Amino acid sequence: MAPVKTQNVLADHTTLRLGGPAAGLVVAETTEELLDAVRRAGEPMLLLGGGSNLVIGDAGFDGTVIKIATRGWRIDGDSVEVAAGQNWDEFVAAVVEAGLGGLECLSGIPGSVGATPIQNVGAYGCEVADMLTSVELYDRRTGEVRTMSAADLGFAYRTSVLKGTNAGIVLSVRFALRTDGLSAPVRYAELARALGVELGDRVPAADARKTVLELRRGKGMVLDAADHDTWSAGSFFTNPIIPDAEAEGVLARIGAEAPRYPADGGVKLSAAWLIQHAGFDKGHQGPGGRVSLSTKHTLALTNRGHATTEDLLALAREVRDGVRERFGVTLHPEPLLINCAI
Repeated sequence: MAPVKTQNVLADHTTLRLGGPAAGLVVAETTEELLDAVRRAGEPMLLLGGGSNLVIGDAGFDGTVIKIATRGWRIDGDSVEVAAGQNWDEFVAAVVEAGLGGLECLSGIPGSVGATPIQNVGAYGCEVADMLTSVELYDRRTGEVRTMSAADLGFAYRTSVLKGTNAGIVLSVRFALRTDGLSAPVRYAELARALGVELGDRVPAADARKTVLELRRGKGMVLDAADHDTWSAGSFFTNPIIPDAEAEGVLARIGAEAPRYPADGGVKLSAAWLIQHAGFDKGHQGPGGRVSLSTKHTLALTNRGHATTEDLLALAREVRDGVRERFGVTLHPEPLLINCAI
């Protein structure tokens, strides 16, 4: 069966509901259709999963967009292999229900499975890298399908060797999960408080999932078409990591009350704290009120219903420049920016 051609307005395929047209858009529902579409696409080409980590310019994309819509997973003991186009939270819900632990703290994250290793998706003290064992991918340079182990993927904070390139296209992902029905050790203080446990404790994976979903809903981070606070790309800025050589001066400037966490080669700061203390409160509006910071969480930039991508970028620039002026720290966007920039 040939891939199905669909309407090519990209705003219809992103959680921000922003983005202009694509020159062509193809939906691939099987791995064979995906491989065929990629081989035919040429350049430029854009891969689209759940559209939850994309900001697409108002002019759209002058090339072929391939929407990866493969689905399904296979459980074999503690090993689970899942298709790249599978909805992530649907998958997490299923493995938790099956009594497998390890991914429960990543509940409620929008998007598809194949995108998770690309940016090493993480939340509430857990990262995909903690449980991922390998990915199967199509190498466009060699034309071969091959397997890359977790060690080969170069995982770091919100990144991997797959980020920023279409050279390797994820076809499926394999995880090694816990078969005792318990969560990974709780590492995030807010989650531990909500669960009533100590850091490092393990709880039933279903309890951790339920609590994570409640926390995320309170921050507008679970998709809800009726709630404009969820018309976003999630956290718009990454938490900045300040190199050790610069940390003393930056920390003196932001003050002792600012949250900070150890990180490889430096200190990680809270982007949400920096934004709020630079004078941008929840609900801070951008041009014409068409975009705003979420009314629940300062780290999400939201479309209030009639925005353009340029409206969103103007707000992003305002926030970035305000934080830099106040604290001397430059925030960087987490979503992939397509045919646009801040």
